[in-house]
Amino acid sequence: MAIALSSSAFIDKPIKFGTDGWRGVIAADFTFARVTQVAAVAAQVLRQHYGPATGSNTVIVGYDRRFLSPEFAQAAADAIIAAGFDVCLAESFAPTPAFSWAAKAQGALGAIVITASHNPAAYNGLKIKSAFGGSVPQEFTQQVEAQLNTQFTIPGRAGTLTTFDPWPSYCAGLQALVDLPALQEAIRSGQLTVFADVMHGSAATGLERLLGMPIHELRGDADPLFEGGAPEPLPKYLGRMLATVKDYEPSVPGGLIAGLVFDGDSDRIAAVDGQGNFLSSQILIPILIDHFTQEKGLTGEVIKTISGSNIIPKIAALHGLSLHETAIGYKYIADRMMESQALIGGEESGGVGYGHHIPERDALLSALYVLEAVVKSGLDLGDRYRQLQETTGYFSAYDRIDLPLASMEVRAKLVKALETDCPQTVAGKQVTNCLTIDGYKFSLADDSWLLIRFSGTEPVLRLYSEAATLEEVHKHLSWAKDWATAIG
Repeated sequence: MAIALSSSAFIDKPIKFGTDGWRGVIAADFTFARVTQVAAVAAQVLRQHYGPATGSNTVIVGYDRRFLSPEFAQAAADAIIAAGFDVCLAESFAPTPAFSWAAKAQGALGAIVITASHNPAAYNGLKIKSAFGGSVPQEFTQQVEAQLNTQFTIPGRAGTLTTFDPWPSYCAGLQALVDLPALQEAIRSGQLTVFADVMHGSAATGLERLLGMPIHELRGDADPLFEGGAPEPLPKYLGRMLATVKDYEPSVPGGLIAGLVFDGDSDRIAAVDGQGNFLSSQILIPILIDHFTQEKGLTGEVIKTISGSNIIPKIAALHGLSLHETAIGYKYIADRMMESQALIGGEESGGVGYGHHIPERDALLSALYVLEAVVKSGLDLGDRYRQLQETTGYFSAYDRIDLPLASMEVRAKLVKALETDCPQTVAGKQVTNCLTIDGYKFSLADDSWLLIRFSGTEPVLRLYSEAATLEEVHKHLSWAKDWATAIG
């Protein structure tokens, strides 16, 4: 007998998907009832989009290490099965990219992943991954949102449940992309010491599985409170990692040290050089482009968001690579990867993906490539980046801040001001160009830039800047704060 489901009980706060998934506070917005509703509808939309191409009736379901994530995943699986689909449920936590990999490797309709990525402990979330192994497009999630407000009929026949270990196939796929014996020998001989801060997230055990040998893993235990912070690869959360690497003495003379940092679901990466300096993806992406072209003989298009460093196009030009710039959000990079012969695509917040892999940001694969770059060049990460700065003649600093606004009305006033009276100078510098594909990016006369953009769902102004020195960066950001305060 058919069953009718309706989401009318959830109309108090509509479910809205952001750039990569739906997230909410556990027990307030993110509840078992809502998860089961979203999961069942998402499975229906997955079949509509990818059923004809795959001929599949299976949905992968996975989860991270957050509070209640395994239970939410089981509830999602039950709802999808009740909707007539077969479910392949993970037997353990794993990185989100592992479930994207599984969706493509197993020929499934897609994957549902319970994770709130880098958000604080009070949050959980749900990501939908496509049959091709990347995030679903915006029109897909809009379709899910629309169908949550309608009734749909569930067939009388339930699907089936199987379980799987998400790690072996995923690890084998990544290992095949790097010179694993060279990495293993460097570590075994003491020429390379590897640290990994997994921030209590789902990258735990990942590098040791991939390398087949122990490394120095920090915060590998499960902590649903994330030590009171958030599992985001930012310096303010990495005091222990930075100090540990800085104080470490290699076991052999001239030995190199590399630190890797992973967010909560292992789709974002940062690094630490041998002197204990934090390295964001603004630094790692240029290193990886140079590594791919110089040491692996790879080519292809470089894809960056508008918040990416200006050194990225300079490195691309150095190696004769084409460049494409997108709005902020990895989904835009993934969309471009599906259209072009991409080498690498990355964003300033740590998401990096590769055209020869699935169109998904993958921090563990990035970590392997970073280690390979160190081993093949024989250079510390910091030294490798300084070498690239000297080669391109481009030296810069970067920072970003989020500025809370009093209300959405203030946000609207700032948007109107930018539309009708766009600034011609920033901190006394002439604006030479303004790019508006995502907010307002002001290119300045001294080759620095300021980006002003808005959160789509809350009264927050996001400010980004790159300049020759950190002092200049902070001048730009202070100017933007003062501009917003004067108007608001």
